[in-house]
Amino acid sequence: MTKAELVEKMAEQAQLTKVDAERALVAFLNVATASLKEGNDVTLVGFGTFSVGDRAERQGRNPKSGEVITIAAKKVVKFKPGKALQTEIAG
Repeated sequence: MTKAELVEKMAEQAQLTKVDAERALVAFLNVATASLKEGNDVTLVGFGTFSVGDRAERQGRNPKSGEVITIAAKKVVKFKPGKALQTEIAG
């Protein structure tokens, strides 16, 4: 689903204009991003939790040359689905 399709579905379900739905989506993304940057989790009860974790430095391989390279440590965004979402998806 693209952002445009998501905005369209949100507008339809919440009975908003597409412009208002897009503003709401952009606001959510901005707030969630800022919260994650500060090191805080974003929890949506029933949906899931977004959090930031650390990925350790590791060895990798350049697929073109086969040379062994070191991949630097970095922060990554993780998502853990909530129980309600898991149940809904599993059917």
